[in-house]
Amino acid sequence: MSQLLKDKTTLVLGLANRWSIAYAIARAYRREGAGLILTYQGERQKDVVEELARDLDAQKLVCCDVTREDDIQHLTEMLKSEGIRLDAVVHSIAFANKEDLARPFYETSRDGFLLAQEVSCYSLVAISRAVAPVMTEGGSIMTLSYLGSQRVMTNYNVMGVAKAALEASVRYLASELGPRNIRVNAISAGPIKTASARGIKDFSKILDHVTETAPLRRTTDPAEVADAAVFLASELGRGVTGNIMYVDSGYQIMGI
Repeated sequence: MSQLLKDKTTLVLGLANRWSIAYAIARAYRREGAGLILTYQGERQKDVVEELARDLDAQKLVCCDVTREDDIQHLTEMLKSEGIRLDAVVHSIAFANKEDLARPFYETSRDGFLLAQEVSCYSLVAISRAVAPVMTEGGSIMTLSYLGSQRVMTNYNVMGVAKAALEASVRYLASELGPRNIRVNAISAGPIKTASARGIKDFSKILDHVTETAPLRRTTDPAEVADAAVFLASELGRGVTGNIMYVDSGYQIMGI
């Protein structure tokens, strides 16, 4: 069976641990023959991501805190200086203060609102600008979203607004980068037990509701999201851009 990403070089941002969606995507990319470049946020995460990089046989590991413009610039300079051409980029980065997730949305602090937007949304814009010059043969930029961007989801609050901005950014980036044959899409995954999800109050109740309500009567497996990401990065997805692809057992179609 041919590998869908053979001879492609991919950049994956946001790898946190073995249970993260980014790890599932990186593993699927590697399975399909892609070379991997991974990033970590800072020294505190370096040891963990280094171990994951070894497991995934990644070709390079780079420090990139997306809130630091010099880190993003260094990433661009490294890619250019080493003559690396990227074919696919995965943006799996989001953050909001736990207290801003817990409190009513109208009580969100100014700093908390801006932080959620910077890390969860603007970082996609900044990374797209950084990688576009080395995507000389086009390719795929993909990010991760959630249904809370479109509907009010209990305890999602400021992150829901950040994800709505992220999805709008996907459309504008797709429009502007399309002439370079760079496709930009998002996968809106169903709720998955990740470290990030632990910050959402009553997350287990959300999982139970999805299991009871979604047409497939189950929650989403990270491998399902990863397979969709492979499709978007491969030639199979060459005509798809500006889309929000739902991988959520059909939950998004349901009413009350």
